[in-house]
Amino acid sequence: MSSLFLRTLRDDPADAEVPSHKLLVRAGYIRRAAPGIYSWLPLGLKVFRNIENVVREEMDAMGAQEILLPALLPREPYETSGRWTEYGDNVFKLKDRKGNDMMLGPTHEELFTQLVKGEYSSYKDLPVILYQIQTKYRDEERPRAGLLRGREFVMKDSYSFDVDDAGLQRSYDLHRAAYQRVFDRLGVKYVIVAATSGAMGGSASEEFLAECEVGEDTFVRCAESGYAANVEAVVTPAPQPLPYDDAPAAEVHETGETPTIATLVDWANQVLDGEYTAADTLKNILVKIRRPGKDWEITGIGVPGDREVDFKRLESSVEPAEVEMLDDADFAANPALVRGYIGPKGVQAAGGTYLVDPRVVTGTAWITGADEQGKHVVGLVAGRDFTPDGTIEAAEVRAGDPSPDGAGVLEAARGIEIGHIFQLGRKYADAFGLDVLGENGKPVRVTMGSYGLGVSRMVAVLAEQMHDDKGLVWPREVAPFDVHLVIANKDAAAVAGAQELADRLDAQGLDVLFDDRKASPGVKFKDSELLGMPTVVVVGRGWAEGTVEIRDRATGEAAAVPIAEAADAVVAATRG
Repeated sequence: MSSLFLRTLRDDPADAEVPSHKLLVRAGYIRRAAPGIYSWLPLGLKVFRNIENVVREEMDAMGAQEILLPALLPREPYETSGRWTEYGDNVFKLKDRKGNDMMLGPTHEELFTQLVKGEYSSYKDLPVILYQIQTKYRDEERPRAGLLRGREFVMKDSYSFDVDDAGLQRSYDLHRAAYQRVFDRLGVKYVIVAATSGAMGGSASEEFLAECEVGEDTFVRCAESGYAANVEAVVTPAPQPLPYDDAPAAEVHETGETPTIATLVDWANQVLDGEYTAADTLKNILVKIRRPGKDWEITGIGVPGDREVDFKRLESSVEPAEVEMLDDADFAANPALVRGYIGPKGVQAAGGTYLVDPRVVTGTAWITGADEQGKHVVGLVAGRDFTPDGTIEAAEVRAGDPSPDGAGVLEAARGIEIGHIFQLGRKYADAFGLDVLGENGKPVRVTMGSYGLGVSRMVAVLAEQMHDDKGLVWPREVAPFDVHLVIANKDAAAVAGAQELADRLDAQGLDVLFDDRKASPGVKFKDSELLGMPTVVVVGRGWAEGTVEIRDRATGEAAAVPIAEAADAVVAATRG
């Protein structure tokens, strides 16, 4: 360690919010170069390479072939797919000296499709699975949490090409099983959930989420059935329509200053017969949506008043379109929209689209805005008094909600996305005309799958799941070194003995981090805990009695072994 390019820190970095960011910086694994951009130092790079190797081994084992495509990409392929516009400000775009538009690659469906189209022409060439492990770039508006949400990151992305849907399913299943082997080898605690495809396109989609309290993704699961889904993918079970022939006519009331759901419910319980809760009200949230190449359109989102609109669910429902809340200028330009008193008819009268939560079914009666200042309508019945333009999944999903599979209720948890697999189908093959000649000599449109796995993010995920109050606790599969050998004795014989032990361990094929620094034993012990190698060997006071100490970093267990047996004991500890 005396020559290792390493400086550990005693204090957390000021910009670090989550444990992995704090510990990876303090332990000298990474250093910040710019917001969302990090340099890999020797220890960090070793962990990264170990993860990369596990991923590569499992991809190769399933028959995939590794290639490497450029990170600097031309505009044309992304214009062909429509994603040059769809990505908006989320990608880095630039011009070369000749004025040609270029982009730093966020993902490579287009390039892979072009490549296969140029190389293969017959059904006999397929199936084929190609993959790369490469740096990606996305212009995150708010990079945060160190490696968990950066602007530059490394992914394994692979793509399958098949002549039919049955072949695509086989390729998808191969990837699903390979991902499970990768994550099992890494020791990460994860869950597989149903997901949306987003800007990637396609149909079937699943995410692999590492369970973690600081995760940005909320997912839900049903203990009774095993159902699990990212909240963006949850489909709300719609109630059956209700008869409304005997429902009283809707009636407009002067409600005074009641611009919020809480004040409206208070008014209802004071003035109307019966007891009312927020669930009896219809909350109308106004947004504007812009589809690629189109103008902004006003859209009203109607949800039961006891629920908030989940903006991530809303964004997922309208992708690849952009969505923003209406601002003061939008309200000023549309006087029919009376803030705080908006109803379904006002949205449609203003030329907007009105979409509702699936629970707002025909026959349900609501208290909602009357589109006049200080007025609400009571008993407004869906299907009789207003007709939505459609439904949308935008309301928050909560613990205790019915499971979409009807088998129980949902519980919520948080996770970090570490893998995402898609059955793309023919979206990109259609865009690029990717055909091969079939067995009958006629063109067959190829069907594709896309499969991503976050390699650099996995470093942070493991740090999140495997640390304690003293530092990192790496699993053996990815640890930078097998053994951290600490000299805590200045005696010349002990120093020489430690060097001899390091040499014997090296001869046994173990990677040894040998702390031969002149620092105090206390500093060395703290660093051994911070750095997180799975096995720590201490040549200290026990040397005089003929023993060395072997510590298990994860369990904290320690044992003194005779010097003559130390090498064999360490090898046994590291190899289980």
